Amino acid sequence: MRMWLLVLFACLPVLGAGAQPPPVPPRQTVAFVDVHVLPMDRDRVLAGQTVLVEDGRIVAIGETLPLPPQTQVVDGDGAWLLPGLADMHNHLDGRQDMAVQLALGITTTLHMGEARNSFVGRTRAAVAAGEQAGPRSFVALAVDGSPRYGHLVVRDADDARATLRVAQANGYDALKLYNTLSPDAFEALMAEARAAGLPVVGHGVTEVGLQRQLEAGMALVAHLEEFFYAFFPPAPDDDPNAAPDPAQIEAAVALLRAHGTPVVADLVTYRAIAAQWGRPDVVAGFLHRPEARYLPPQFRVSWPAQGYAGREGSLDRRVAFLSGFVRALQAAGVPLLSGTDAQDIPGLVGGFALHDNLDALVEAGLTPYEALVTATRAPGEFVHRHRPDLALSGVVAPGARADLVLVRADPRDGLATLRQPLGVMADGRWYPAGDLAARLEDVARQYRAAADSALDLPPAAGGGDGPARWRSGQP
Repeated sequence: MRMWLLVLFACLPVLGAGAQPPPVPPRQTVAFVDVHVLPMDRDRVLAGQTVLVEDGRIVAIGETLPLPPQTQVVDGDGAWLLPGLADMHNHLDGRQDMAVQLALGITTTLHMGEARNSFVGRTRAAVAAGEQAGPRSFVALAVDGSPRYGHLVVRDADDARATLRVAQANGYDALKLYNTLSPDAFEALMAEARAAGLPVVGHGVTEVGLQRQLEAGMALVAHLEEFFYAFFPPAPDDDPNAAPDPAQIEAAVALLRAHGTPVVADLVTYRAIAAQWGRPDVVAGFLHRPEARYLPPQFRVSWPAQGYAGREGSLDRRVAFLSGFVRALQAAGVPLLSGTDAQDIPGLVGGFALHDNLDALVEAGLTPYEALVTATRAPGEFVHRHRPDLALSGVVAPGARADLVLVRADPRDGLATLRQPLGVMADGRWYPAGDLAARLEDVARQYRAAADSALDLPPAAGGGDGPARWRSGQP
């Protein structure tokens, strides 16, 4: 019955009650006046500035600037302007997901596998053309050595060559490696990706290990916790949830520094898993949080069906270890990128989870500014390293991409101000607070309508938990 409901929710049209979201604003010449700028190139403030944007780029910053005719002026009245935020590991590809992320200040995402073809080909193009509101999205094609986790299977060099052709033909920005690749398939994929100029990101491959993966040029480790599975010694059989010895952190730090490899510091992901480990009541609680009104209806079925709540023991020691690990990486200058894994993991609602992750990084010992770097400058540098043809992002500077967030207070004094932006600029398109609120309400209204439609459906033919057929009302 659960599976039937999941399919039902996924197939229902998500319709609003006659209302439409605001249109996507055009690119205009915009001047933000009387704003305090956090440029994020280093920990500093440019007070009382005007920031001029033209054609999707920041063109000038200064205390006073001549403004071209027809400039749209946004009076900051002493508000704070900083780069748009980036979620560098999620699995969000719905139109509604795009709207929610934008409303929460997220202007760049990296989709880490299993995106719908329509998202890869059409939705991203629609956002870039100004036909749909949302963040700029980069997409990785996930590959594995078996169908166990549902990814594209690559078993040998011939498969690797074919995979790269498919990835390039369909506009993927990276390959994502998964757990069960064979060593031969791994080496073939790395060779083909290097030849094609396509970065490789991903999990720790069990039969290869992160040391060899980084030596071979993997560009990004997709989760902090991958070091549990593919670098640190495994936990003993009689204590499978044991954390590694903290003395082993030094070797992991040295490996990452030697290769300059960034890590997705997604503390929120493992914390969410640990919170629900053996706790079905926690999953039920996730669905009653305020942000759950923006959760696509099918996840209300799939979240309780996940296996974490049926596990035994506790992951608290591993959660604490990851906090110490991320502090050590930060102290050593290893590039850290924020990510969430939303929203397949119960408890991680798209958009909101990124703010939760920034809070988790601060709780682990980073300063608010250091946490902000993981969602601004560091992702921008990572993108620019692999796509130098694109404008720099993640900083407020002349020539940079005009992805910006306007907030009431200095986020270095408290990150909560980021959750309620006064406005967001994405690729030079300005969305004031009222526009963002309307988009959020439109998403919530659509999901309510979808749920109501499901409740109004007639019973499935035959009843019970067997295969269901739609009743068309026709003889």
